Amino acid sequence: MTTTTAFLGLGAMGFPMAGHLARAAQASGGRALVWNRSPEKAQAHAERYGSQAVDLAGCAAADVLLTCLPTSAQVDEVIGALEAQLRPGTLWVDCTSGHPDAAGAQRERLFARGVTFLDAPVSGGTGGAEAGTLTVMLGGEAAEVEQARPHLAFAGKAVHVGGPGTGFAVKAINNVLLAVNLWAAGEGLAALARSGVNVRAALEVINASSGRSNASENLIGQRVVSREFPVTFALGLLAKDAGIALDVVESVRGSAPLLAQTLGLYRAAAQIIGAGEDHTAALRLIEQMNGQEIA
Repeated sequence: MTTTTAFLGLGAMGFPMAGHLARAAQASGGRALVWNRSPEKAQAHAERYGSQAVDLAGCAAADVLLTCLPTSAQVDEVIGALEAQLRPGTLWVDCTSGHPDAAGAQRERLFARGVTFLDAPVSGGTGGAEAGTLTVMLGGEAAEVEQARPHLAFAGKAVHVGGPGTGFAVKAINNVLLAVNLWAAGEGLAALARSGVNVRAALEVINASSGRSNASENLIGQRVVSREFPVTFALGLLAKDAGIALDVVESVRGSAPLLAQTLGLYRAAAQIIGAGEDHTAALRLIEQMNGQEIA
């Protein structure tokens, strides 16, 4: 039997992710529906990928719904709009960088309608979304995860990390580690720049040495040093994810003083630099603190 998928949320990540689903649908004879708050974005997707733009109610016809929205609160809004129309047996895969607590509540709410809910946030950035090489962190029961795997056409790796909510937890910790590495590299490079060191040369050394990270290899040279800062992941969303990570720590009465300080720094950066700026623009706050561009 052919499958109808619906992808809700066509942002910087969701647009290419839904494109992979559309290609898979064309190959299998299925249908790929798309929805976005701004209908023109869904229509543009349909024209580019051959998907079918629908209104929100039209998404209830899908066998598999995938959401990729900014926060769990917006997923709640969509559930509220659709739940009365959903059919028993539907699979809902939430690729939002959501909150573990929300996953449990959303799962129970949809279970009452006969709908299975999995948290399945992704990592790999817009490049990974376009290439179809994203890493997916799946939280849910093993059988449900296996049911979802064939519909993750945008994934290069899909890992079952545990029960409901654990996908969101892993994603939050992953992203706060991104924030730590980005900030630490920025502090070090600002000091080197003040010392008269060529920043690109310093990055060349660091990226061949033990101090390297994704931030030093793939972000700082291409965005901070170049002064381009393309918005692929908003600074405010990284601060949000850092807050979720601290909620994860608090939920187990853990101790994470470095992560807590990182949250404070990124909230400050979002306020001062701008929540809508690219997350790498947080280093502009370090530059202000040091009176030195990392360039």
